[in-house]
Amino acid sequence: MRLRQTWAVAKKEMRQARRDPLSLALLFALPAFMLILYGYAINFDVRHVRLAVQDRDMSDASRSLVSSFVNSTYFDLVASPEPGSDLESVMQMRVAKVVLVIPEGYAADIGANRGAKVQLLLDGADANTATTVLGYASALVAQTNAELMHGTRAAATAARVAIDYQPRVFYNPDLRSTRFLVPGLIGFILMLTAVLSTALSVVREKERGTMEQLRVTSLRPSELIIGKTLPYLGISLIATVIILVAARVLFDVSVAGSYFDLFVATLIYLVGALGWGLLVSSLSNTQAMAFQVGLVTSLLPTIFFSGFIFPIRSMPVFIQGLSHIFPARYFLVVLRGVVLKGAGLAPYWKDILFLVIYAAIVLGIATARLTRREV
Repeated sequence: MRLRQTWAVAKKEMRQARRDPLSLALLFALPAFMLILYGYAINFDVRHVRLAVQDRDMSDASRSLVSSFVNSTYFDLVASPEPGSDLESVMQMRVAKVVLVIPEGYAADIGANRGAKVQLLLDGADANTATTVLGYASALVAQTNAELMHGTRAAATAARVAIDYQPRVFYNPDLRSTRFLVPGLIGFILMLTAVLSTALSVVREKERGTMEQLRVTSLRPSELIIGKTLPYLGISLIATVIILVAARVLFDVSVAGSYFDLFVATLIYLVGALGWGLLVSSLSNTQAMAFQVGLVTSLLPTIFFSGFIFPIRSMPVFIQGLSHIFPARYFLVVLRGVVLKGAGLAPYWKDILFLVIYAAIVLGIATARLTRREV
């Protein structure tokens, strides 16, 4: 490969990109815009759930339990139905999504070291939200139990407790879903922009007829392909920096690991994405077709088969097997390990190896098709 010829193609591509400021602005602004949009729109944290409380005991102990719910910021007290009220209608009328029922004798049972029972009614129409709210309520009740058992009112019971449960959460102590989603957004945005920019670049040559002029030059196929992809590799790396800065400023998500490890993993991932864009361009004759094919083959797999939003382990076995052919699955594992856990690349060598193999195969197929058809 002759570096002068390759660099000449790269300079031509950069000059062409500079002459199209709208497309260039989109390549830089779109990643940050999508990060802001998805980072704020996709959030699995459930807070300020409307809570109704039917306190039939009206004791200090029952009020303490209600306070633990309200002070947690997960629940907002919006109603206090009287005893005998139709609690189902409270949820049907959307007054509250959760109803806490504290029966008579609650404080007496606690004072006598007996098990005190409370009832929690949930609106299960939204199963995901209901599951999250149930987890919140269980944790709050467990915390209240621990406080009671270590208090003076239950000293005898506390003496019999053999386990002191003190959970610690690593890497995301606040359990914020944004910290989990932002690295996935990085992989999603980079795949989308890299594939579309490369695919549209090559197909644009076809539509303008300049590909025929390149065919009669002394350029080798490898020089043409590398020259056309290098500028977009650089643009994608700059977009990565923009995304990381936006994630740090807007969502307080910083890179806990080595920036060099992050750069190596991202570079390998981007080479595979650019290779896929070249392959899409070899299958398309118009920019509209390249855009549609690139969008479908990069956006949908990255969302549904990578673990970006939906856990892979909860999918059917067939879908889990199918997810192994998509590079975003492996890149997100490495990315979350480096960004959130501060790990190096050594624990993820299998994922890195797959990304290298994927990039080599895709680039090989794309080069063979473009060589045969276009140059």
